[in-house]
Amino acid sequence: MTTPLTPEVLVPRLGEYLVQSGTITEQTLQKALAYQKEQETSGRKVYLGEALIELGAIDRRQLDHAITKQIIELRNALEDANRFLERRVQERTAELQEAMQKLSELSQLKTNFLANISHELRTPLTHIKGYLELLVTGALGDLNEEQRNALLVSQRSANQLESLIDSLILFSQAARGEMTLHLKSVNLVKVASDVISYSRVKAANRSITLEYEIPSDLPLVQADEEKISWVILQLLDNAIKFTPSGGKVVLSIQPESDNLIMVSVRDTGIGIPADKLDAIFEPFYQVNGSATRRYGGTGLGLALVREIINAHGSILDVISEEGKGSAFRFPLLASQGVI
Repeated sequence: MTTPLTPEVLVPRLGEYLVQSGTITEQTLQKALAYQKEQETSGRKVYLGEALIELGAIDRRQLDHAITKQIIELRNALEDANRFLERRVQERTAELQEAMQKLSELSQLKTNFLANISHELRTPLTHIKGYLELLVTGALGDLNEEQRNALLVSQRSANQLESLIDSLILFSQAARGEMTLHLKSVNLVKVASDVISYSRVKAANRSITLEYEIPSDLPLVQADEEKISWVILQLLDNAIKFTPSGGKVVLSIQPESDNLIMVSVRDTGIGIPADKLDAIFEPFYQVNGSATRRYGGTGLGLALVREIINAHGSILDVISEEGKGSAFRFPLLASQGVI
């Protein structure tokens, strides 16, 4: 037999309330609780209020009044709690918005700083490169072999510095939403050939096999040729950098369907830990502190690669296993016609 639901079920501490209000005594409450247990033992569930009525301690009017008053107090307490929580939510929301605004301002300051300093560095670097070229070619006088070798090392360093400055400028443009694409029909076979030729020396110096898998009748793609060339070069450079001597790096460009061409760079390098796969695309990120010292780089390369790929309406995908290598790939939309 089930007991009908009554308003009393909404009042968790009725007995304590009745004692505090002076309606019943503590002795009467204990008597009613004992009566409840007796009834439950016999299979009959009795609420405390009903037990008090049956014992003659209170009447129905007193019970209803006590329950109603306590429900009103509970409702008021709940409304106060809700108002407090709403106020705290509003305060926390305002604090978070202020924090986000400060972060946005700091990010903009950093971006502006990178853009300004990068442009300022370009002018003196142009002068340095110009005079290095004059010295290396002998236009400013004859050189012995030792002097020439020293200047060639300086020239390579200047070229690396120029590449870094270009990356910083490109990153600042992307961060400010100013990256523009000059889309046209691009011959990826030619792009790949140029990139492979440029990367082959670096791979050979590290005793790494550099291969490519590209059909000669590959369709043209719709892309910004300069930026896609930079992306492929950057992916190859990273693959060579993080692949030990004796390893292999492969550039593959294959039709994925009638409309898509898949570009991928895979290697047999050190791989990326599973919990770092998303973080590697964050600007200035290095997988660990020693990576910067051991392998070099600023951590901008992959961040820029993803920005450029996203700007093309594509997605950069990475599959990697620590200690076994990585594969980066992205699709490009094919143009009408073939090479």
